[in-house]
Amino acid sequence: MNSYTKPSLYWTLLEHEDWRLIAAATEKGLCYVGSDGKGYDELHNWAAKKFPGSELIRDEKRLLLYTDELTKYLSGKLKQFKQQCHLQGTSFQQEVWHALSSIPYGETRSYSDIANTLNKPSAVRAVGTAIGANPVLITVPCHRVIGKSGALTGYRGGLAMKEKLLQLEVQSSVWEG
Repeated sequence: MNSYTKPSLYWTLLEHEDWRLIAAATEKGLCYVGSDGKGYDELHNWAAKKFPGSELIRDEKRLLLYTDELTKYLSGKLKQFKQQCHLQGTSFQQEVWHALSSIPYGETRSYSDIANTLNKPSAVRAVGTAIGANPVLITVPCHRVIGKSGALTGYRGGLAMKEKLLQLEVQSSVWEG
């Protein structure tokens, strides 16, 4: 038997207001949140690369804890995710994703800020590549990273989704007062 056990990936479609997101998890935690409106094919292609040979099983019940949190976030009622993630990536990617998780709700940071946080100021491009590989959009808030000039820059879910998420956070912060 090989050393790699192929975990089952459980997935569901989250539909909330005008959002349509695919979420997937293993037994260890949330492993994937897809782009708004992209559907099952995006998950299937990602899983083939990151979890080759793993079975994809639709299971709304198993994903309920994750979709509840995502729905609360999309409703402006949740600022910090608590559910466990199962992130597959290099140690550098893991460091970057951890740094992203420390960006406060409603705030942004530049790629340079993230590189400096990691004490690797010359690794801005590598930081950008790691951010682009983030498998759990929204939950690991890569949408909070913008260009040094303040411009919106690349996002796996597309710039329209990034802008929508940032507006949601700004509006939720304003509503609180």
